[in-house]
Amino acid sequence: MLKLSLLPLDCELPRACPLLVLTPPPDSVPMAMGMENWTVRRGKFALLLALCSVFMLLILSFPDIRLLVPRLFRPLPPSADPAPNLACGAVADQTITPLAHTKHLLVSAFADRREGKFDVRIIGMFRRDSVQPLRCVFCCSNRTLAAGQSASKTPARVLTHSDHFGFPYGATDVLCRIPGGCLATHVTLVPEGHGPDATALNRTFLPIRNQGGGGAASLPQLNLTVCISNLFGDYNNVLQFTQTLEMYRLLGVNRVVIYNTSSGPDLSRLLHSYSQEGFVEVVPWPIGRHLTPSRGWQPTLFPGDIHYYGQLTTLNECSYRYMERSRYVLLNDIDEIITPYRHGDLVAALTSLQQQHPKAGVFLIENHIFPKIHFEPSGRFHRRQWEGVPGVNILEHIYREEPNRAVHHPYKIIVQPRTHAGERHLHSDWLAVIYFDASGHLHRRQNTTYVLKFSATKLFSRYQHVGR
Repeated sequence: MLKLSLLPLDCELPRACPLLVLTPPPDSVPMAMGMENWTVRRGKFALLLALCSVFMLLILSFPDIRLLVPRLFRPLPPSADPAPNLACGAVADQTITPLAHTKHLLVSAFADRREGKFDVRIIGMFRRDSVQPLRCVFCCSNRTLAAGQSASKTPARVLTHSDHFGFPYGATDVLCRIPGGCLATHVTLVPEGHGPDATALNRTFLPIRNQGGGGAASLPQLNLTVCISNLFGDYNNVLQFTQTLEMYRLLGVNRVVIYNTSSGPDLSRLLHSYSQEGFVEVVPWPIGRHLTPSRGWQPTLFPGDIHYYGQLTTLNECSYRYMERSRYVLLNDIDEIITPYRHGDLVAALTSLQQQHPKAGVFLIENHIFPKIHFEPSGRFHRRQWEGVPGVNILEHIYREEPNRAVHHPYKIIVQPRTHAGERHLHSDWLAVIYFDASGHLHRRQNTTYVLKFSATKLFSRYQHVGR
């Protein structure tokens, strides 16, 4: 039986002294206290469960909210499994792999039989003054073979790209021939004289990609892929980056590949979002761990080991990475947009050009300059909701600078990666080239930004439509 008691008015602890309390008889105190504690605990548990349910419902209903959640509460990315070991050695688990007993760096390997007597192409960055004869070592059905063990002894063929701009390191291709009877899955290189003995178990092998047997008759999955050279210096130009990606989406691009050395925090979150969507592939490019990269193309002004953070190597690697998957590959910078003015998108323009020039495998697009210092006067492209976004609003700069025909104009390249000659790399002689004027080409040079001219109004309305 409970007794009803009123507390005295002179209670010294008001927060601990309610005006009304139910007092159980002495023999019922333990049971009552237990019931009270259980009720409190059950209430707290129910409240915690309700809060967790609401939080999970928000996460599932609004995926973008994950970008706003502190890092502590974000789902951690799956931890990378350690590189598997083959019977013949370890497998590379990084984008850039030092080559033992040399000053060279390896990036990736691809099946490439367009050269006739060779089967595999290795992409790398070599020290030009210390290129020595090399041999290809293959991992075949869990056994190690060297190219020299086949009936015809064939050393590796080293092709250093001519466009090294005078830097010590340059983009390099190495061609290998698979020995007879070898079902090769991985490959590495050794200097001549270092045979494939027991020490080969300490070497790092590259997986050989593009072995799906995709020949000229197989259809690529993508029509057009854009390969963007390196992001570095904590690049955080979010607004221009987003506008560029969305413009490429409108122009029919299926995939954008980014080689990322370092990006700012805002851009990193944006890249993560686009990667989850599948529109962007981010390839880590930690070149600073191995070399001192230059920030330019003139060694006297921008000293370093290799031109522009290894730009030529990344673009070369990207063209082979998407050789079997994409019909066309555009090699470009993030501050540039290629846009046609006679067709609705780039795929339609390339299809038309290919019909006119069926033997062409490469198209060159002439640069046009849109200075950043000139603004569109009406302000129709200035959006208040973008003012807090870091970066340049490219839609505000729509006036093209008249080209000076007395000087050389650089070009950007769109290539059919499966048909262009394998040894003809970036900026070198190509088999079949068509020049056409894409007057909406964006580019930035020092203090200037080159911005879309002809499609700016169309982009503005559609940009709003896609909700970016």
